[in-house]
Amino acid sequence: MKIISVQENIGIPKYKQIIATIEKSIEEGRLKKDDKLPSVNKVCLEFTLSRDTVLLAYNELKKRGIIYAIAGKGCYVKSVETKIKQKVFLLFDELNIFKEDIYNAFLKSLGKGVQVDIFFHHFNSQVFQKLVNDANGNYTKYVVMPTNLIEAAAIIKTLPVEEVYILDQTNPELLSFPAVYQNHREDIYKGLQKGKGQLKKYQKLILIFPGFREPIGMKEGFLHFCQQGDFDYEVISDFANRTINKGEVYVIPDDRDLVRVIETSKKQKLKLGLDYGIISYNDTPLKKVVENGITTISTNFEAMGKILAQMILKNKHQQIENKSELIIRSSL
Repeated sequence: MKIISVQENIGIPKYKQIIATIEKSIEEGRLKKDDKLPSVNKVCLEFTLSRDTVLLAYNELKKRGIIYAIAGKGCYVKSVETKIKQKVFLLFDELNIFKEDIYNAFLKSLGKGVQVDIFFHHFNSQVFQKLVNDANGNYTKYVVMPTNLIEAAAIIKTLPVEEVYILDQTNPELLSFPAVYQNHREDIYKGLQKGKGQLKKYQKLILIFPGFREPIGMKEGFLHFCQQGDFDYEVISDFANRTINKGEVYVIPDDRDLVRVIETSKKQKLKLGLDYGIISYNDTPLKKVVENGITTISTNFEAMGKILAQMILKNKHQQIENKSELIIRSSL
């Protein structure tokens, strides 16, 4: 039996017929791993097809990880797992509890028939570029966290435009891509606005903002709130060797700084929520119980993963802002 079969006038695009018959040949054992496929020219001649039609079919199988190409030699079977209909490249900045929530919800919502390969760039532009370059052309979808990396947009634009999704942070250069993102400027501003009544009990707001991993929108939203509300404020890049003064509220994006502030307050024998206050960023189960509860500004990370999965499954191209909220606890 033939490995590839194409019929006229059956209502199925010819490139899809090529894909389906190759899959069937694999499933029936007529094509095994590392077996060579008929050349593009041979398929074109046999079925009077254009090269574009055959290449479209072969490229689709390549993206799904079913075949691979060797320059000058042809295409070969890479995997006999034909049930994988989507192969997703997922590029995160780092692994933490919040990204783990996104990933687990994303994976669960995608269901069967989708393979997700996850990578991390760790805020390194060179690693980011290499991972994107290596992935290009080998996946059906590309999900990227660009964070605030310089030239990230230019690198992302080398990928197939219709197959890219932006996650967590976007910027004006990436507005042409579908995205599920946080609006950090508005989130922190609205969160502080909601807690304005509690904040008026304090004399000064301090944002700990190293500026390496943290979105610049956080700082912008904080400054906008303080200046508009006539609050005394300060932005510091490092908490090390600092003394906490009574009446200060610390807005803390990074949990490492959260630990440092609490440790320092204990040495100074200050009472959280009375002598000084804390607003942390991104909620976790632990923050519900530490020091009788830490106030947080947080988005729903599970929702981000679910929304992204549905966009990919339904091939939707939207920009969806994932809302956040202020969760007031004893630390304020």
